[in-house]
Amino acid sequence: MLKTALRKIFYVVLMLFIISIISFGAIHLAPNSFFASGELNPNITPESLEQLKKVYGLDKSLFVQFISWLNAIIHLDFGISFASGKMVKDEILSRLPITLIINIISMILVFIISIYFGIKSAFKQNSKYDNITKNFSLISYAMPSFYLALILVILFAVRWKIFPISGLHSPVKLEGFDYVLDEAWHLVLPIFVMVFGGVGSLIMYIRSLSLNILKSDYIFFAKARGIGKKELFWRYLLPNLSPPVVTILGLSLPGLIGGSVILESIFSINGMGLLFYQSALSRDYPVIMGILIISSFLTLVGNIIADLVLLKLNPFTK
Repeated sequence: MLKTALRKIFYVVLMLFIISIISFGAIHLAPNSFFASGELNPNITPESLEQLKKVYGLDKSLFVQFISWLNAIIHLDFGISFASGKMVKDEILSRLPITLIINIISMILVFIISIYFGIKSAFKQNSKYDNITKNFSLISYAMPSFYLALILVILFAVRWKIFPISGLHSPVKLEGFDYVLDEAWHLVLPIFVMVFGGVGSLIMYIRSLSLNILKSDYIFFAKARGIGKKELFWRYLLPNLSPPVVTILGLSLPGLIGGSVILESIFSINGMGLLFYQSALSRDYPVIMGILIISSFLTLVGNIIADLVLLKLNPFTK
């Protein structure tokens, strides 16, 4: 067990190091820089730009910059944002809660809806219910999230004025439960868009897995013994369906912090997705690298958690 844990830790550290090298090189080799707009401003002297680059350490070679950045990351110091002048850690922490709320709620709803409709559709294969479910899944998979978001805003926010257009809170100052209720009301449309766009492919995936399980020999003999659908679901289908679902859950962890750039931009939600988009446009290297490293770490941790859960579900898995 100790040997396995050490191997997993070494794997995470090695992969983070490789990812950091690739990400750091790609970002710094991209055209333009954070000071590109300043270089076009006639009121800013070249000496001032050089002084700014020296302050932020951008006057050094890429190798020296990477070593300095890597040393800071080891001490959990993500540096200072070029755009805001704030600590990157504070920038991320200020945007993280709302992104976590939106994505955790959306992910829970996506998996509950997908598992329910996917399994039910498999039990009713080739029926009218199955055809409706498959058509809905195709529409969900093909519908661009930004297009659906704009349609919902036009209908429910502009024309019918049921939901707010954007933001997280109303202009009126609220406190207590009214404050929470107001924020929840603002999040209805963004969460609906994320859930609608996420269930399509997952419903079809779970339906396909369920059909393969239901066609197995042990299911055939279980039915021959007169086992009902309810017992068939709990004793045979769900245990065999758990491993791939757990794997998908593990791979979904990075999305909890990455957010959705398009939706957060449309609904003016100051989350991690919008922060990453704004930082990429302005070439705010410390913020970009901070988000990339955290997302990569979550991806690796998600894989490890999924492996451990799968090992618990099936002790014979190596």
